Amino acid sequence: MSEAHRSAKMPPSSSLYEERLLLAERTDAEINQAVLQPMFKTGKGFWALVIILSALVIWGLYAWGYLIFWGIGTTGKNNPVYWTLFITTFVFWVGISHAGTMISAVLRLLKADWRRPITRGAEAMTAFALMMAGLYPLIHLGRVWKFYWMVPYPNNRFMWPNFQSELMWDMVAIFTYMIGSSLYLYLAMIPDMAMARDHTNGWRSKLYRAMALGWRGTEAEWHKLHRALGIFSIAIIPIFLSVHSIVSWDFAVTIQPRWHSTIFAPYFVIGAVYSGLAALATILVIVRKSMRLQEFLRSEHFDSLGKLVMVAGMAWAYLWFAGFLVEWYGNEPVTRELLHDEVAGPLAPLFYLQMAANLIPIGLLVFRKVRTTPILLLGATILVNIGMFTERALIVIGNLQRHYLPFSWGSYSPTWVEVSIVVMTFAGFALLYTLFSRIVPYVPVWEIKEGRLRYTLRRIGRLVVPTAAEIE
Repeated sequence: MSEAHRSAKMPPSSSLYEERLLLAERTDAEINQAVLQPMFKTGKGFWALVIILSALVIWGLYAWGYLIFWGIGTTGKNNPVYWTLFITTFVFWVGISHAGTMISAVLRLLKADWRRPITRGAEAMTAFALMMAGLYPLIHLGRVWKFYWMVPYPNNRFMWPNFQSELMWDMVAIFTYMIGSSLYLYLAMIPDMAMARDHTNGWRSKLYRAMALGWRGTEAEWHKLHRALGIFSIAIIPIFLSVHSIVSWDFAVTIQPRWHSTIFAPYFVIGAVYSGLAALATILVIVRKSMRLQEFLRSEHFDSLGKLVMVAGMAWAYLWFAGFLVEWYGNEPVTRELLHDEVAGPLAPLFYLQMAANLIPIGLLVFRKVRTTPILLLGATILVNIGMFTERALIVIGNLQRHYLPFSWGSYSPTWVEVSIVVMTFAGFALLYTLFSRIVPYVPVWEIKEGRLRYTLRRIGRLVVPTAAEIE
């Protein structure tokens, strides 16, 4: 008997089985059943959540209709605070969307196998976050029926839209990223749609049959799928970097104090990765508990994800300090006033909330116990996104309250219209994600099965260790 056959017959140690998903002794049929079963459990709690989220969305749509009917004056926008809670939340949602690309595309290219059970959750988060972000250029436009003015097209008088408008930049960036991310998500779902098609009946079977596109699992189909995913993984990374860079240039190309900065592009991208990875960890902990996916979302995955959040947080802290140091050392009068407002003025509570909420999790995630304990990881990652939302509010709203003309300085407070619309997007994101998790297999079954082919246990001396083979 060959060494490979002997090693394959070795009984795995219980510790390795508990730690490594790809070493688990489960048949393909058992894996299919374990993934499909939670999709059919929609009890009273699930429907109560759907009803509450739907009610919040309907109320937000009413507030949006109220804004359209009565005009943008129903918000707290004023001179000089012309970008308010809408743009703050827009930047936040674009940032959240970056985790999907980070987990799927970057780690796929790096062949990090621990990413396999969480890729679909990350890709879905990207798609839904971009949908919410895409609403804000329309909301902020006010006269939403004129949305086509943002499209670069020639009209009968050959008057093209204004290419200097940030709304046009945002529209192009958001829709390019959303189309690419949605295609990337759908391609990776096709094999699992075929699996679900063969194990369900009724309306689900019809839906999965249509979405599977006739997938049969032939060698040629697998070859084309891997090739397509490889192309998308490479192509979407420049989009991932450019989208939040474009969002940062919405600010950096102005002459507003503290916005006119060359560090904004990398600072925004790293901030997006930090908040996005933290949001993904939060969602995975909640989904793991609510759908009973403890077998697939294990300590090894939370440990690795927690390390990524920690490293991204360190990079964010460095770039924030670099920008703050240059502003403080420059000692310009308006910038000095803005810094005073943040550190010791009316914005001080938000400033210290931002710093505490962003820096404390970095220290906590150093410890493996925090990374691998779901409730502790949940607390740390929620804290990160509270801090990152506060940071975006300080950048957008805080800095607009002061500029080079002291006689027109002002302040801002949101109205019920703005708060309702912002809450609508959070509820809409949660509603889409909740429904998605019950309709589509949340865990990519084919990725896990493919990963299991790579791993086996081999005896080296007195040790039994996992080894990985290269699969083309």
